[in-house]
Amino acid sequence: MEPEQLQRTIEAILFAAGERMEIRRLADVLETDPDEIEKATDALADAYAFQRRGIRILKLEKGYQMVSSGEMADYVTKALETRKPPKLSSSQLETLTIIAYYQPATKAMVEQIRGVDSAYSVAALLNKKLIEEAGRLNVPGRPIQYRTTPDFLRTFGLSSLEELPPIEKITFGEPIELPQEQPSGEES
Repeated sequence: MEPEQLQRTIEAILFAAGERMEIRRLADVLETDPDEIEKATDALADAYAFQRRGIRILKLEKGYQMVSSGEMADYVTKALETRKPPKLSSSQLETLTIIAYYQPATKAMVEQIRGVDSAYSVAALLNKKLIEEAGRLNVPGRPIQYRTTPDFLRTFGLSSLEELPPIEKITFGEPIELPQEQPSGEES
């Protein structure tokens, strides 16, 4: 497929999809090498940005999505007043932060870090499509693991998780040395 035809086709697919499309999926559908998809889509995204169009193409991890330009945010917000981004309570934000940094994370891990029950926050984040199930941990009980979604990246204006600011993470499973007690009657 000619480069211009490839760009037009990608443009049409991204517009119609309304959500992130995986590079691999585009390559399979268009029977083209993933590198060619990236090259054509990056060129298209650059053209939109250079022309200061009302729409942009964002690269989100291993995919692309067509979005409105940040410059048009006020107008888009006014026009779509009913479609506001999800509001998060402080407990939901804490839970989301833990899952984002420790993913895949179980509800038990979230609760261990937060020190409180987090079932409601996890359910709310699933409903808001900011997190999703990422399989089950291979331990007794097989707890569900959670990870962030492309909606999380979009909501927080990130193109990948590498853009999250660094934090000092808690390490789990490290043995703690307790002071040795002396048996009574012995001197140290």
